Amino acid sequence: MSEERTIELLIGPQHPSSGHMRLVAEVDGDVVVKLKPNIGYVHRTVEKLAETKKYIQIIPLVERPSLADTANHNLGYVLALEKLLGVEAPPRAQYLRTILAEMNRIHSHFYGIGIHGIMLGSSTVFMWGFADREIMIEMAQLLTGARLTYSYIIPGGVRRDLPQGFEDEMEKALRYLERRLEDYDKIFIKNPVTRARLEGVGVLKKEDAIRLGIVGPNLRASGAPYDVRRIKPYCAYPELEFDVVVREEGDSMARLLVRIGEIKQSMRIIRQALKQIPDGPILSENYLKMIPPKWKEFMEKNRRVKFPAIMANLRPKKGEALSRVEAARGELVYYIVSDGTPTPYRFRMVTPSFRNVVLFEHLIRECRVADIPAIYGSLDYFPPEADR
Repeated sequence: MSEERTIELLIGPQHPSSGHMRLVAEVDGDVVVKLKPNIGYVHRTVEKLAETKKYIQIIPLVERPSLADTANHNLGYVLALEKLLGVEAPPRAQYLRTILAEMNRIHSHFYGIGIHGIMLGSSTVFMWGFADREIMIEMAQLLTGARLTYSYIIPGGVRRDLPQGFEDEMEKALRYLERRLEDYDKIFIKNPVTRARLEGVGVLKKEDAIRLGIVGPNLRASGAPYDVRRIKPYCAYPELEFDVVVREEGDSMARLLVRIGEIKQSMRIIRQALKQIPDGPILSENYLKMIPPKWKEFMEKNRRVKFPAIMANLRPKKGEALSRVEAARGELVYYIVSDGTPTPYRFRMVTPSFRNVVLFEHLIRECRVADIPAIYGSLDYFPPEADR
């Protein structure tokens, strides 16, 4: 009678630094034979809830699944809604949207690096990442009035213009973060322990990444230069210069280095956008015509939109719309079907973490149990974003 060689190891359900989730592993000694993610612990029913809400009420709803990247989730939804409404934001608003989206990309990547650090046992990198993300949180608050969930991007434009002195404060913030990245490089990136834990671990081949439909930094770290900002440009991206950060190694280290590179490119984009931003209104003429004179006076004085009542009962024509944006963790897709009522008939959001969850099963096998957190952290997987 032969003995069983493998045992089932239940990792969770718990909160492994970035959201509730359970991993079910089959191990032979300390070698992972196979692993399956057990997701759904933070299912928020965003899609079905959206089908009971007015279009304008959905804006704060779609921001919740990814609290480090709310602007990109807000933007993707509004772009799809604008297609249904036949409305386009003015040029200045497009630049403001881009600036906030890149601020959130920086915030999200520092968040992910901090989580990755604590998964590798580095409390220093965890504290650094969470402290340095505060820089972009403070700048976002200066621009939007909120720290995390802004609801800043609305159909036809944005709610507030640049506050006085924003450009100078942003330049100070970017210079500080550039100096901090040098510290990360010394203490974390070039650390022999980090390299031993990540190099050659969890290798994702380019052809497998494409076949599995992987998105974002996880795809680009395997050599595929796919970025929605380049493939299908939106907002101010067609007018801005930036590089798509790509690595060829496809391992856990490459995924970390891609995110570091993207932080630097986001800084480059923000500087260009602030320098090139045109003058003009921050809300579409379609809505400005409908705003009472006393509200227009308020807007001009305070440099922000007093929410037009016309938006409370938006009724797009019957039809369907799809939008794609490059969120911090990858391509984010929205699909809306309108039946002419104030609520969508069908609402669908496909998040990057949902696309990338397959990597747990694909990458975490034939490796050591100790490699599980190293690979997990390199994927920047966010359970609430996948479960939505």
